[in-house]
Amino acid sequence: GDGWVDCRCGGKHWGLNGAAGLMLLRDKSILMQLRADWVHNGNTWGLPGGARDSHETTIEAAIREAIEETGINGDLVTPINIFSDDHLDWRYDTVLAKADANLETGDWNQETQEMKWIDIEKVADLPLNPSFARTWPAIYQLIVANYL
Repeated sequence: GDGWVDCRCGGKHWGLNGAAGLMLLRDKSILMQLRADWVHNGNTWGLPGGARDSHETTIEAAIREAIEETGINGDLVTPINIFSDDHLDWRYDTVLAKADANLETGDWNQETQEMKWIDIEKVADLPLNPSFARTWPAIYQLIVANYL
């Protein structure tokens, strides 16, 4: 699934089969990733995620990417919802999941500068990945209405 898609929205998106990211929720906080400076939209905060393989479900892709980028234990993740940013030509799915109290990050890959639990009320104060910044208000409302 690696490759760029030229989208009718005018953007260029990574993932021939779309992409997915994992939003881990715990204690009114979200585990967020500071992207390495050399990656697309580097030095911004977002979620671990990336291109879906053709054989993967959204949840499988999001958890696989999070394991690769942050070293989490996927067995300590319980998916609870999916938020889709559908561009018709391409789609990014954010998998909302509850993180077990024992979940910790492990060895980060080179795409990650830092991982940090961020209070849900302070997420918008960070320099966010532009795509995540556009969807954050709707995801925030979904979380507040259903999971806090």
